[in-house]
Amino acid sequence: VYAPDGPDVENHLGQIKRFNERQENPTSWQQQVYTGDDFLKKMLAEKRGDIVVLSGNNRRKAEYIKASIDAGFNVFCDKPMCIDPQGFKLLEQAFATADENGLLLYDIMTERFNTTCLLQKLLVLNRDLFGRMQTGSPEDPAVVKESVHHFFKYVAGAPLKRPAWYFDTTQQGEGLVDVTTHLIDLMMWTCFPDQAVDYRNDVVIHNARRWPTTLTRAQYEKVTGVTDFPDYLKDDLNEDGALPCYANGETTFTMKGICMRLSVTWNFEAPEGSKDTHTSLFRGSKANVIIRQGKEQNYRPEVYVEPAAGEDAGKLAAPLIRAVARLQGEFPGLKFERAANGWRMVIPDECRVGHEAHFRHVMDAYLRYLAKGRLPDWEVPCMLAKYYITTRSLEMARQ
Repeated sequence: VYAPDGPDVENHLGQIKRFNERQENPTSWQQQVYTGDDFLKKMLAEKRGDIVVLSGNNRRKAEYIKASIDAGFNVFCDKPMCIDPQGFKLLEQAFATADENGLLLYDIMTERFNTTCLLQKLLVLNRDLFGRMQTGSPEDPAVVKESVHHFFKYVAGAPLKRPAWYFDTTQQGEGLVDVTTHLIDLMMWTCFPDQAVDYRNDVVIHNARRWPTTLTRAQYEKVTGVTDFPDYLKDDLNEDGALPCYANGETTFTMKGICMRLSVTWNFEAPEGSKDTHTSLFRGSKANVIIRQGKEQNYRPEVYVEPAAGEDAGKLAAPLIRAVARLQGEFPGLKFERAANGWRMVIPDECRVGHEAHFRHVMDAYLRYLAKGRLPDWEVPCMLAKYYITTRSLEMARQ
């Protein structure tokens, strides 16, 4: 572990300690830790392995990626890989160098292993049920993903503590360039499986906007444990002494002829009894496949199949029966039942894998690619397209 000294590395090591000491299925990580301002230089010089795993503060992440690739390391990176157009240029250079030198640079896209996302994809790819993907328009996109998050929340019964720098968008990144990476990844992975997306020819961004969530000093203290705004945030405070944090954003773009919109909202705290919410819509000529995760779903993601405009829900029953029969291998016990506007997929609990397990699946995939010595041909163009959309949308929203 190479890191600057401070609360971030202490928090990381504390998490590892909890994994090692937990009752059920404890891990046995042995940490060798170097802390100091020259942590990057030290890591590159000592070369203690051949894979660098990057996570944490995003301000210099693109620089760390490029330095690691230039030094001959493979890189397995937490999202986002970059948070602004300058970082995107470095990322392009890093991918080019990785390609020349047979190195693998990959970001950690856990949501591909989320049961509801995988089920949604397989239903969208079922022409018998879904029909053809609609093209949509900027006013009425064919694909829409919206998520609502909360800065202050309880995780495993304890309040989640955010680092002091988390609310500095030059370090964390604005809303348009952070969580959006997962949403864009799922859009590409669902609509264009195993296909490269070339950002120069396949992507047109129509419009983008950003807006702040304002935190009072008391709220900042509640979520970070730090009693006052640090000096690097003081210039950003409004006349009331509160911090406008540009954590929210929306962008509309066309990818390979299909119009898509994504929106990310961060509130300070969820109202009593509510949680983060997520909506994901793909519109087909016969049916729409939708993930909803709101109050009605008890904040647990559920998949719905509903008739396209002018179609009849009853006509979807026969193709759904065939689809569910074919999906028993991936989702044993999967069923469907009538819902208000169509059908709800009934997913057995045994099929729902927890978020922690998704990281293992991504790591397994990365290690398989390392053994082969290459990523699938479509992965690098799609990663570049994803970060082009986030950073270019941010640039447009700021204009």
